[in-house]
Parts: sequence; structure tokens; C-alpha cells
Amino acid sequence: MEKRGSIIGGIILILLGVFFLLLQFFPGLADLFNLSQQWPLIIIGAGILFLLGALLGNPPLAVPGMIISGTGLILYYQNTSGDWGSWAYIWALYPVFIGVGIIIMHILQGAWRQGLREGGVLVLIGVVLFVVFAGFFNGFGGLGRFWPILIILGGLWLLWKSRGAAQGKANKEKELD
Repeated sequence: MEKRGSIIGGIILILLGVFFLLLQFFPGLADLFNLSQQWPLIIIGAGILFLLGALLGNPPLAVPGMIISGTGLILYYQNTSGDWGSWAYIWALYPVFIGVGIIIMHILQGAWRQGLREGGVLVLIGVVLFVVFAGFFNGFGGLGRFWPILIILGGLWLLWKSRGAAQGKANKEKELD
């Protein structure tokens, strides 16, 4: 497994080196990419290379691949929109990236149910954090004043969850009697 990881890492470095070498010898190529505006695509590409490494036999590379690709997507959005203030809440997407990476890793290892359990929790946490913080900091176009509803829904979910646990405990006690 370690040998395969070294091979994949070597291929990733070679491809990145070839790309940057081509930019050195063919300056017009950089104009096609407009790297002053499109530089986050390099980060996205590096993440995609990690994801390819995961597909080619090293599934744990899916997690850093998703983190790197997700970071590139965030930077691409911010660079093209100029919305750098979104860092106040967009960081909450990192659990989503990690969760999706875990899901992909487990799917590639043949344990998709375990992946959905482990990664799904992180995806859910990240989405909730993102919605709450985006609503708080950004306002979601007038919907921001309703963010306390999310807190209420979270409390209702916890009550519902504990209700099921209490019923299960009561049923076990009845069985013991």
C-alpha cells in the first residue's frame, strides 16, 4: 500500500511540474488560463489529482482530495465574486468536505454503509453550521432574522431523539420484569 501511495504521489508531482514547466516555456498558455483570476483552479486540480489517486487504489487519499478541492472551490467563488467576507461562515463547509471524503473513501473500500454513517454525520453538521452562520452573518436576503428557527428545530430534534431512547429503555425494562 505504501508503494502505491508513493507512485501516486510521484505522478501527481510530475503532472504539476509538467504544467508549471509548460507555463514557463509557453507564456501564452498562462493567458488562456488568466491565472490572475483563475488561480484557484490550480488548487482544485491538485485536489482532483488526490481524488484520482483514491480511485486508482489508495482510498484514504479521498479525504485530503476533498479538503483541497473544497478549498479551491471556496477560493474560486471568493476570487470571482470578491466576497472575501464570506470567510466568516464559509469555513463551516470543511466538515462537509471531510464527510464527503470519508464517504468516498469507504465506498471505494466497499464499506458504503459505514461511510454514510461516519461521513454523513459530518456532512449534516457542516451544512447546519453553514446555514446558521451564513444566516447570522449574511442574512440570506431577509431570511436572516429567522435563524432562531434553526435553533428551535435543533432542540426539537434532540427531544425527538431522546424520546426514542427513553422508549427503548422503557421497553427493555418491561422485558426484564
